[in-house]
Amino acid sequence: MSLEAFNAMSNADARAALALCCVSDGWLDGMLARRPFADENALRSAADEVWSGLGESDFLQAFEGHPKIGDVNSLREKYAASGSLAAGEQAGVQGADPGIIERLAAGNAAYQQRFGFIFIVCASGKSAAEMCTLLESRLGNDRSTELSIAAEEQRKILRLRLENLL
Repeated sequence: MSLEAFNAMSNADARAALALCCVSDGWLDGMLARRPFADENALRSAADEVWSGLGESDFLQAFEGHPKIGDVNSLREKYAASGSLAAGEQAGVQGADPGIIERLAAGNAAYQQRFGFIFIVCASGKSAAEMCTLLESRLGNDRSTELSIAAEEQRKILRLRLENLL
């Protein structure tokens, strides 16, 4: 879709398109309030500015827009999906060693129990082993630190998705 087409959309259609990038109501409302965008740089800048002005409840809502990794079967289903934005971002897990998949599932369960939200990482270009190492290393963080890291990872994801949208 072109920026011109995006700018010409109704608010409802633009919201639906942006929700493919991030489901936080605060982010969606902020982005819609800034339309129309003069160019793609203005769109990118707005995305970052709106995101940086959000708080914990907005971040947690955005995290809920990601498929939950609760067990090995859901991991396989999540990473085997094709055609979705998330599938392309997480291509590094396709064909991963079953042991790594199991460690990811166990690590995410421990992560969610510890922090109260799912593990968020910008998976683009990362192998399953790299993501597993990141997950396991982040388990030692306190909640405040981890929320900040996860929010930054979510920002990276929404930027990638925004690029793919246009």
